[in-house]
Amino acid sequence: MYRLLYPLRTYLVVSGRFGEEVNVMAADWVTVVSAKPFIVAVSIAPTRYTYHLVKKYREFVISVPSIDMVNDVWIVGSEKGSEKLKKTKFEFVPASKTMTPIIKNALANLECKVIGEHPYGDHVLFVGEVVAYSYREDAFRGGEPQLGIGFLAHIAYDKFTTISKEIITVKR
Repeated sequence: MYRLLYPLRTYLVVSGRFGEEVNVMAADWVTVVSAKPFIVAVSIAPTRYTYHLVKKYREFVISVPSIDMVNDVWIVGSEKGSEKLKKTKFEFVPASKTMTPIIKNALANLECKVIGEHPYGDHVLFVGEVVAYSYREDAFRGGEPQLGIGFLAHIAYDKFTTISKEIITVKR
């Protein structure tokens, strides 16, 4: 039962081409693979439109949503088809190093070029090197995430939360 690992941070995976075909899906299954070089991975089911666009264009963007975007996250996580994006408030703008757009109103955007693709069970793990990134200064002051900004976490089907401001420093 994979839900034993929840709550997990929720991200948005943007795929496609700016001004052409674009899709966004909500994804909890995103992870860092390497710090140097900066490499991330996302697990996507082959039945998803996002899967086909990532496979076609060999790039994707990981966008970090805030709790303010939870309704849009729900739409792209629960609905299918290109019409779903018309129901969201996403502001797409050109990325700096990829042809896949970034979400202007996200807390951060990581532009990724696919460097690996590995099928596991009912999903495919796309591994991407981060070739560029952008972020809101108020969300990542001094290189650290500001917890009060409202990072989004997924608990179960239609339940989300945000990460609290409580910080525990480990004594060394």
